[in-house]
Amino acid sequence: MPVRRKTGRPLSFDRDAALEQAMRLFWRHGYEATSLAALTRAMGVTPPSIYAAFGDKKGLFLEAVARYLARPLTPAEIIARAPTAREAARGLIEGAAVAFTGADTPPGCLLASSAIACSAEAADVRDELAAIRRGVEESLRARIEQGVRDGELAADADAETLAAYVTTVIQGMSTLARDGATREKLTRVAEFAMLAWPSAWEGAASRSA
Repeated sequence: MPVRRKTGRPLSFDRDAALEQAMRLFWRHGYEATSLAALTRAMGVTPPSIYAAFGDKKGLFLEAVARYLARPLTPAEIIARAPTAREAARGLIEGAAVAFTGADTPPGCLLASSAIACSAEAADVRDELAAIRRGVEESLRARIEQGVRDGELAADADAETLAAYVTTVIQGMSTLARDGATREKLTRVAEFAMLAWPSAWEGAASRSA
């Protein structure tokens, strides 16, 4: 059970700065490969301080994930702001090419790399990460379905498969980034991926053929 912080006792460290360091460490090495000793060194705190502030390693990790997801222009915001389903997909894929190759951040996606590295003992963490990714995919699927209703896509467009396609491309790009791919390479991958995006005209053409 997570340790409760004593009320009225101020933290002896900058919680926000410490959480930023923890996020970067988890991002680079994944959940299980990041040891408590490495976290205390990076955060500049003692283990008791971590337990007092975050409950346990899992609590710290989940707060780090929340911080990661709260960065400017989140996937949810990209989808919500996009004028079309196509632009929502493009925004996610092109945004990934930029986010995964930041000059001052670890390569790839924290969610993807941490989930891959999770063993059976950390299945609960893996499941929570999967739920977050499914949430993004479901939001995109709903936006694609709206595109079908608006006539942007053919009436028989497979929203579920299209949303899964975008998710698959993004996760593959994360792996490429962790393997050292440049932003230019990922941008070319993003452009190529969007060539497969269907349109209402393509759907009508295939039905009349």
